[in-house]
Amino acid sequence: MIVIHHNPDCGTSRNVLQIIKDAGYSPIVVDYLHEGWSKPQLLALFAAADLTPRQALRVTKSPAEALGLLDENVGDDELVSAMLKHPILVNRPIVCTPKGVKLCRPSEAVLTLLDEWPPGPYFKEDGEQILDSEGNLMKHNANG
Repeated sequence: MIVIHHNPDCGTSRNVLQIIKDAGYSPIVVDYLHEGWSKPQLLALFAAADLTPRQALRVTKSPAEALGLLDENVGDDELVSAMLKHPILVNRPIVCTPKGVKLCRPSEAVLTLLDEWPPGPYFKEDGEQILDSEGNLMKHNANG
């Protein structure tokens, strides 16, 4: 089973969802902006992905700065509380598979969580090639 915590307005999230589908999977898609988060769910995701709330904080295109959350003195409890009130504060997409849980940025990072990959050559929606014609990860994306 594959679960993606997805924002359809985010290009990276759309790319990750498409990679998963094109690899032959039918993921469970959680639209966390509409469904929101529970504190146990959020803490479990962060623990499984080895992320701190600060590492998972979305700082661009979010109210993080306006809420004063960029100050390093803001603690984890305050960050998590803000994320529960404003789900957009959680960076995405977070993908859960039998191989692990990961914040998949850049989008090709999801490949480390999949047993099967889409056939190559493979391109993201912006035209960037991530897999060559043999289905190998492109060298400039090797850090994913």
